[in-house]
Amino acid sequence: QVQLVESGGGLVQAGGSLRLSCAAFGRTFSSYAMGWFRQAPGKEREFVGAINWSGARINYAYTVKGRFSISRDNANNTLYLQMNSLKPEDTAVYYCAAAAVFGTLGGGYDYWGQGTQVTVSS
Repeated sequence: QVQLVESGGGLVQAGGSLRLSCAAFGRTFSSYAMGWFRQAPGKEREFVGAINWSGARINYAYTVKGRFSISRDNANNTLYLQMNSLKPEDTAVYYCAAAAVFGTLGGGYDYWGQGTQVTVSS
Protein backbone atom coordinates (compact mmCIF):
# COMPACT_ATOMS: atom_id res chain seq x y z
CA GLN A 1 0.00 0.00 0.00
CA VAL A 2 1.10 3.57 -0.63
CA GLN A 3 -0.11 6.83 0.89
CA LEU A 4 -0.13 9.96 -1.25
CA VAL A 5 -0.15 13.56 -0.06
CA GLU A 6 -0.54 16.46 -2.48
CA SER A 7 0.61 20.01 -1.85
CA GLY A 8 1.26 23.22 -3.74
CA GLY A 9 -2.25 24.26 -4.67
CA GLY A 10 -3.50 27.79 -4.27
CA LEU A 11 -4.93 30.87 -5.93
CA VAL A 12 -3.22 32.24 -9.02
CA GLN A 13 -4.11 34.71 -11.73
CA ALA A 14 -4.71 33.58 -15.28
CA GLY A 15 -1.41 33.20 -17.11
CA GLY A 16 0.42 32.32 -13.91
CA SER A 17 2.13 29.13 -12.81
CA LEU A 18 1.95 26.64 -9.97
CA ARG A 19 3.85 23.48 -9.17
CA LEU A 20 2.03 20.67 -7.41
CA SER A 21 3.86 18.00 -5.47
CA CYS A 22 2.74 14.56 -4.42
CA ALA A 23 4.72 12.85 -1.68
CA ALA A 24 4.47 9.07 -1.48
CA PHE A 25 4.81 7.00 1.67
CA GLY A 26 4.80 3.25 2.04
CA ARG A 27 5.65 0.74 -0.63
CA THR A 28 8.27 1.44 -3.25
CA PHE A 29 7.26 4.57 -5.15
CA SER A 30 9.39 3.70 -8.13
CA SER A 31 7.37 0.57 -8.82
CA TYR A 32 4.22 2.57 -9.61
CA ALA A 33 3.00 4.47 -12.60
CA MET A 34 1.65 7.81 -11.41
CA GLY A 35 -1.10 10.06 -12.64
CA TRP A 36 -2.67 13.44 -12.06
CA PHE A 37 -6.42 13.91 -12.26
CA ARG A 38 -8.68 16.85 -11.50
CA GLN A 39 -12.30 17.49 -10.66
CA ALA A 40 -14.07 20.81 -11.00
CA PRO A 41 -17.33 21.56 -9.15
CA GLY A 42 -20.26 19.87 -10.84
CA LYS A 43 -18.03 18.01 -13.28
CA GLU A 44 -16.67 14.51 -13.51
CA ARG A 45 -13.10 13.70 -12.61
CA GLU A 46 -10.83 14.01 -15.62
CA PHE A 47 -7.39 12.79 -16.56
CA VAL A 48 -4.61 15.37 -16.62
CA GLY A 49 -1.45 13.37 -17.21
CA ALA A 50 0.45 10.21 -16.37
CA ILE A 51 4.05 9.07 -16.11
CA ASN A 52 5.42 5.55 -16.03
CA TRP A 53 7.73 4.24 -13.33
CA SER A 54 10.94 5.43 -14.99
CA GLY A 55 9.68 8.70 -16.43
CA ALA A 56 10.37 7.52 -19.97
CA ARG A 57 6.69 7.45 -20.91
CA ILE A 58 4.40 10.43 -20.35
CA ASN A 59 0.90 11.15 -21.57
CA TYR A 60 -1.13 14.37 -21.24
CA ALA A 61 -4.74 15.31 -21.78
CA TYR A 62 -5.09 17.49 -24.86
CA THR A 63 -6.48 20.30 -22.70
CA VAL A 64 -3.18 20.71 -20.84
CA LYS A 65 -0.62 19.53 -23.37
CA GLY A 66 2.05 22.15 -23.94
CA ARG A 67 1.19 23.94 -20.68
CA PHE A 68 1.60 21.26 -17.99
CA SER A 69 4.59 19.04 -17.33
CA ILE A 70 4.80 15.90 -15.22
CA SER A 71 7.99 14.66 -13.62
CA ARG A 72 9.01 12.35 -10.82
CA ASP A 73 11.91 11.99 -8.41
CA ASN A 74 12.10 8.34 -7.44
CA ALA A 75 14.98 8.96 -5.03
CA ASN A 76 12.75 11.27 -3.01
CA ASN A 77 9.42 9.51 -3.61
CA THR A 78 7.82 12.59 -5.13
CA LEU A 79 5.69 13.31 -8.17
CA TYR A 80 5.37 16.80 -9.64
CA LEU A 81 2.99 18.69 -11.89
CA GLN A 82 4.32 21.96 -13.28
CA MET A 83 1.42 24.06 -14.51
CA ASN A 84 2.11 27.07 -16.71
CA SER A 85 -0.14 29.50 -18.60
CA LEU A 86 -2.98 28.65 -16.26
CA LYS A 87 -6.54 29.37 -17.33
CA PRO A 88 -9.71 29.82 -15.26
CA GLU A 89 -10.95 26.51 -16.66
CA ASP A 90 -8.03 24.79 -14.93
CA THR A 91 -9.71 25.52 -11.59
CA ALA A 92 -10.31 22.21 -9.84
CA VAL A 93 -9.20 19.91 -7.06
CA TYR A 94 -6.11 18.10 -8.29
CA TYR A 95 -5.41 14.53 -7.23
CA CYS A 96 -2.36 12.34 -7.65
CA ALA A 97 -2.81 8.60 -7.98
CA ALA A 98 -0.69 5.46 -8.19
CA ALA A 99 -1.21 2.45 -10.42
CA ALA A 100 0.50 -0.84 -11.12
CA VAL A 101 0.08 -0.24 -14.85
CA PHE A 102 0.52 2.99 -16.82
CA GLY A 103 -2.79 4.33 -18.04
CA THR A 104 -5.15 7.26 -18.46
CA LEU A 105 -8.30 5.90 -16.84
CA GLY A 106 -8.99 6.69 -13.22
CA GLY A 107 -10.39 3.24 -12.64
CA GLY A 108 -6.95 1.79 -13.25
CA TYR A 109 -5.44 3.62 -10.30
CA ASP A 110 -5.30 1.92 -6.93
CA TYR A 111 -4.24 4.68 -4.56
CA TRP A 112 -5.31 8.31 -4.39
CA GLY A 113 -4.30 11.39 -2.46
CA GLN A 114 -6.72 13.71 -0.71
CA GLY A 115 -6.44 16.42 -3.35
CA THR A 116 -5.25 20.02 -3.45
CA GLN A 117 -7.32 22.97 -4.63
CA VAL A 118 -6.15 25.05 -7.57
CA THR A 119 -8.07 28.23 -8.31
CA VAL A 120 -7.27 30.40 -11.31
CA SER A 121 -8.80 33.86 -11.36
CA SER A 122 -9.54 35.74 -14.56
